Amino acid sequence: MQKAARADNKHDRILKAAITVFARNGFFNSRISEIAREADVADGTIYLYFKNKDDILISIFEESLAEILQKLNDYMAAHTSALDRLHAFVQFHLEQTMINPPLAEVLQVELRQSTKFMKEYQKVTFAKYLDVIQDIVLAGQASGEIRKDVHPGVVKRLVFGALDELALHWVLSRKRYDLKESAEQLARVLVDGLRADAAGAHGETV
Repeated sequence: MQKAARADNKHDRILKAAITVFARNGFFNSRISEIAREADVADGTIYLYFKNKDDILISIFEESLAEILQKLNDYMAAHTSALDRLHAFVQFHLEQTMINPPLAEVLQVELRQSTKFMKEYQKVTFAKYLDVIQDIVLAGQASGEIRKDVHPGVVKRLVFGALDELALHWVLSRKRYDLKESAEQLARVLVDGLRADAAGAHGETV
């Protein structure tokens, strides 16, 4: 039992160390030896858990996003209205960006530097994250809150694209300004645009 706990601890330490190193040096300029030193483990220990740097990067994404998804479900539990849930989703996403700047930098910038990730990653966990938005839209359309002349698949990509751009700008600016006002502005635009009574003369699609 203690051995398993120690093993898990090393796994977590390596990932946390990699986030620090990748954010500090950039993905391409980081070495396994630096990650090992930051995690206080032997170089060879890294390879007991991960195949290479790309594998570490993908694991950071997968495990971080899985944890964020769990937090998101808890965060949105208090919201029943579809439009309130969409508003909460926007707030939550940008709050997570501010909570852990090194992780935000790895996810927003360094992840894009991995050819393996961009070409080979299956995006299963990421799809689940996007589907939270799609489910909100579908539920809102069913309840009459959200206009029916919009496609949920388009909306989920539109929402994530806007959030991704705001988060990327925040990371690259280095100013670390408060994203709450940006979240409020984006949420208002989305909620007002998707509200059923905003459909007006557009009507419903068949």
